[in-house]
Amino acid sequence: MTSSTPFQAIEAAEKRIRPFVRETYLEASPYLSEAVGADVHVKLEHLQHTGSFKLRGAFNKILALGDAAKTTPVITASSGNHGAAVSYALNQIGGRGIVFVPENASEAKLATIRHYGAEVRFHGTDTVQTEEHARAFAEAENGVYVPPYNDIDVIGGQGTVAVEILRQLPNVGTVFASVGGGGLISGIASYLKAKAPNVKVIGCSPEASRVMAASVAADRVLDLESDDTLSDGTAGGLEPDTITFEICRDLVDAWVDVSEDEIAKAMRMFVEQHHMLVEGAAGVAIAAALKADRNLIDGPVVIVSCGRNVSTSVLKRVL
Repeated sequence: MTSSTPFQAIEAAEKRIRPFVRETYLEASPYLSEAVGADVHVKLEHLQHTGSFKLRGAFNKILALGDAAKTTPVITASSGNHGAAVSYALNQIGGRGIVFVPENASEAKLATIRHYGAEVRFHGTDTVQTEEHARAFAEAENGVYVPPYNDIDVIGGQGTVAVEILRQLPNVGTVFASVGGGGLISGIASYLKAKAPNVKVIGCSPEASRVMAASVAADRVLDLESDDTLSDGTAGGLEPDTITFEICRDLVDAWVDVSEDEIAKAMRMFVEQHHMLVEGAAGVAIAAALKADRNLIDGPVVIVSCGRNVSTSVLKRVL
């Protein structure tokens, strides 16, 4: 049964997906603490199965579908990480699926999708084009569509990140999370504002693709083009009817945009200081925490490191 509110969806997801996902570490960062001027921890979602937080929402949606996920082709659209998560979840339950990706999708992410067994097909150059095509294909072929963000069960799964954050750091003051379609930050904000309303939730975007931030500022979903960005996981447009828009508008406290140089610098810093690889979308949240006005931050701070699926070609460029 689908929940009626994001908070209910998160509570249901916490019970449903717990056997299948990792409770990722919350790692203290002396370097970032000194740089930010507060006690900073990093939520290591890049250590999740498939290398990103996306597994939570995808697995929750697929489990919520019940037998339909095993007997009906599952169709999705993704810039990479959501597709890998859907492929992994279907592999676990014995289902089959097709993942539509933009023509410029990361080779590293495509390899992960294929590794777990889903078929990859290409359509469009912007994720919103890919999503529209995948929805239409699913309807025409009598498949089940699993959205990357515009779905309450997907948001519910992503919100389990916040359940863990409050369990691991009950006095958290500020959370930084990267935003593309808004599924992750919608889940985080929905849970935190219900359980710990004084916690600040900061949305982080690359300057090259800040569709949600611009839409919130305009109070309507905008149709904007995105430039190339290291943060391919957050790049692209929004579905006009996405339920994440109102959640972001109403519950996200502030927005910080970062440049490509700032993203690259944050990725390099994390390699040097934490000895772990992260992708551009994770670099966005780290860079935003470093850039944010200090009056915006209440400690302790949590930065969500949302993924690690970066290609070797991009990594060489960044390092």
